[in-house]
Amino acid sequence: MDCGTNSIRLLVADVNPATGELLELDRRMTIVRLGQDVDRTGRLAPEALERTFAACREYADVIRGLGAATVRFVATSAFRDASNRDEFVRGVVGILGVEPEVISGEREAEFSFTGATKELTGHDGFAEPYLVVDIGGGSTEFVVGDDRVRAARSVDIGCVRMTERHLVQDGVVTDPPSKAQIAAMRADIEAALDLAEESVPLREARTLVGLAGSVTTVSAIAQELPAYDSVRIHHSRVSRERVREIAEWLLRSTHAERAAVPSMHPGRVDVIAAGALVLLSIMERTGAEEVVVSEHDILDGIAWSIRSPLLSRQNNV
Repeated sequence: MDCGTNSIRLLVADVNPATGELLELDRRMTIVRLGQDVDRTGRLAPEALERTFAACREYADVIRGLGAATVRFVATSAFRDASNRDEFVRGVVGILGVEPEVISGEREAEFSFTGATKELTGHDGFAEPYLVVDIGGGSTEFVVGDDRVRAARSVDIGCVRMTERHLVQDGVVTDPPSKAQIAAMRADIEAALDLAEESVPLREARTLVGLAGSVTTVSAIAQELPAYDSVRIHHSRVSRERVREIAEWLLRSTHAERAAVPSMHPGRVDVIAAGALVLLSIMERTGAEEVVVSEHDILDGIAWSIRSPLLSRQNNV
């Protein structure tokens, strides 16, 4: 499980002892907005905790039903920032019987890189080195590598954080935002990219790989899908100019217009414009002409991280 600022997600997979491949049994996502107001208050809100615990109870039923032998729960950006994290830990342990692992932004980036690139290595059309960008709710992870991670950095420019910091007035998301709000958000994003570039050579990559809901939703919009379709989104390619068109439309659209997009998850309606602007800013900074969109991400990286011990155990039976 991966519990982030905007969503909590579950992957249940079998390990094939013969090939070492992960065989997906169940993959699901729930928008819980755990990071609601964390940037402002430094605390996890009671209603956000309850939404997250409700999803955990649902996932516990799935895990038991499929007979998972090993459970790993990773918590990322919002949890790292919260002063009342102990309350979250107690709730998760009570429901799932495992304690959340708080990972650093750099470790999060490594998991994302592994999950996103395992299928790409050695395939034509995906030149190394890769730049993997995971645009989450609270932070964005940048990782450059080829067969392994060369450099990684996490910066606080997630879609929820940017929305709450720049697009909310009097507790309500501005609909649509003003030019001044967009300019302030853009300046914040550019400053964070400066930080990322201090340790990650963003411009050296030959393939840009984008992960998480903001990126996959942009791909769905670009393809004008009648509904969200993971198969068509996975490894799709979206040009920088198309990303620019979509980001500009999202930033001038109303809530009703965004909600009417058939591939739009209701939980992303208010934060997708910020996420799309983060993606566009990254593409402009790096000079990437297109982004390769991956549905395989940190969840797959987490699963790969526990694959070897499972294989060793099976091989010893």
